Amino acid sequence: MKHKHNISSEISISYIVTNKKLTTIAALGVTIGIAIFVFMNSMVKGFDRISTESIFKNVSHIRLFKDDETSIPLVKNSQRQLESVIINPKIVPENNVLVNPDALIKLLKSQDNVKVVTAQTSVNVFYNNGKSQISGLSTGVNIEEANKMFNIKSFVVEGNADDLKNVQNGILLGVGIAEKMNVRTGDNISITSSKNVLKIMKVVGLFRTNNSITDKSKSYINISLAQQLLQKNSSYITDININIEDYDNAAIYAKLFSKITGYKAEDWKAANETLMAAANMRKIIITVISFSILLVAGFGIYNILNMTITQKINDIAILKAMGFRGGDVVRIFVQQALIIGFLGIAFGLTLATVLVSILSHVYVGGDIGFFPIRFEPSQYLKGLTFGFLVTFFAGYIPARKAANVDPVSIFRK
Repeated sequence: MKHKHNISSEISISYIVTNKKLTTIAALGVTIGIAIFVFMNSMVKGFDRISTESIFKNVSHIRLFKDDETSIPLVKNSQRQLESVIINPKIVPENNVLVNPDALIKLLKSQDNVKVVTAQTSVNVFYNNGKSQISGLSTGVNIEEANKMFNIKSFVVEGNADDLKNVQNGILLGVGIAEKMNVRTGDNISITSSKNVLKIMKVVGLFRTNNSITDKSKSYINISLAQQLLQKNSSYITDININIEDYDNAAIYAKLFSKITGYKAEDWKAANETLMAAANMRKIIITVISFSILLVAGFGIYNILNMTITQKINDIAILKAMGFRGGDVVRIFVQQALIIGFLGIAFGLTLATVLVSILSHVYVGGDIGFFPIRFEPSQYLKGLTFGFLVTFFAGYIPARKAANVDPVSIFRK
């Protein structure tokens, strides 16, 4: 049996060597297919990573808050033909404050896999400087905790975020607001809250998220000042933000936190459904394109082996007459396909590495910096696995045809 295996390998190699042109074309097809598969999937991975990083500049993994409620029927009827009595079927104008936020924060911090928990109070404001006035949102935070969660310091372009904790009336402005207000770090501006409370603020720094909507409307202030702008006490908290160990599991933990607290917990994917849908569409399109190219390479191997079988039909008949079984013939052509596949995969992974290396050094500017692509071991492993699967079946299907050759009928011809 071992001797027959050796002969099968020798025959496979001889077929490859005697058909150098066809072998080269087949291997080249696999090379291009694997290179594009790995390259494009690595690129999608990079896009997803940079998109997620951008989202987490403003959004926590999970946000706990009191959701708006609609008014319910005053009188409920069990009989379907009768209508319920309902007054003002609209959103109930209740306070959206979280009750006993300190206890909630303590409870959330005690949960497994929770990294950071921080409270915030958001205020709708008008930014004023002379005759200039624009509306926006000011987020009251504990800057140390907020920085652990959102890494605010990484996108501060002027001033120092830490100054916010030392300057009670300090404000960290988006660059879009600063540009419209014509202010810089160290200048004063006034803000007016929705409760018509006016405060004079000192600009301690500017930040740029490269999200134009955020940069033109958002600012950070101390949480105590946000409570003053809303004329509320120190227990007034509108949101509790939570970061967990693995943000991909945020939806699972959101359900848990909602259950144990009684408030709505929204995970980051639910809060960014449109972006997630766009990312999924991009992933599907890229996967279909790259896998299609790999299948085309597989068809190339299939066609070449089909031609080889047609050309070598007499040789196959002789082998079967000498005692080779159908399984031995299948082994010959599957080995041939796998050798071609191995060569194509090796060169394909090398080419993908070169392409990734070149593109990763291309500077695209802005907050992104260099093109968001890097070596992704998981994508290389996928390419390797799919490459061998495609080449195996590309060899196995025509090999079955060769295995069923009847030597007697061939010799009669």
